[in-house]
Amino acid sequence: MASRARKSERKPGAPVPVDAEPSKFDRLVHERLRLGILSALAVNRTLTFSELKKLLHTTDGNLGVHARKLEEAEYVLCTKGFEGRVPKSEYKLTTEGRAALERYLNHMEALIGAMRPR
Repeated sequence: MASRARKSERKPGAPVPVDAEPSKFDRLVHERLRLGILSALAVNRTLTFSELKKLLHTTDGNLGVHARKLEEAEYVLCTKGFEGRVPKSEYKLTTEGRAALERYLNHMEALIGAMRPR
C-alpha cells in the first residue's frame, strides 16, 4: 500500500497531491453563472428570475439556459406562476443542490489549501 507524503514532508518542487476524484468536483457547479445561481440561492430562501438576473448581471437567455441545467440536475426547483397577469418564476435551492454546492466548496478549499505555502 503506497502512502502519500504529508505536505510538510514533500520535497521542494514535488507535485502537490490533490484529491481530483470526479465525485468531489462537479463541473455543472463550476461554471461561473451556475455557481452564482447556487450561491445566491444558498443565502436566500427563494429568488425570482428577475432578481437573479439583476443580481448576476446577465441576460434572460443566459440565465434561462443555466437555470434549466440546474433544474435538470435537480439542484434548483423552479415554480412558475403569475403575479396578477405577469408571469413569475421563483427559484429555490434543493437539498441535492445544497449538497452539491457544499461538495464543490470543500473541493475548492482543499485545492486552495494545497496551493498556499505555510
